[in-house]
Amino acid sequence: MSQHVRVSEDFVPVSEFKAQAADLLKRVGDTRKPLVITQNGRPAGVLLSPAAYDDLMERTEFVASVKTGLADIEAARTEAHAVVAKRLRKKYAPR
Repeated sequence: MSQHVRVSEDFVPVSEFKAQAADLLKRVGDTRKPLVITQNGRPAGVLLSPAAYDDLMERTEFVASVKTGLADIEAARTEAHAVVAKRLRKKYAPR
């Protein structure tokens, strides 16, 4: 998903976005490249394709999970693999 934003192609003023919204939405969907929308010459928003947005959310959730795991390690909120494996075997063993 992390594609390089090209200043000459991937920035569009809000007035141009309003006038060409359908075409720009199609371009973003086809290329999966983000489009930066500017207002008064400054970035005001970023348009992403649904697939690019989903990828971004999945990466964000993954990074958050890793950070949580690292915090658990730092706080000693962990258990040995053997202890967890034994508990899972007991819980899910066929009866």
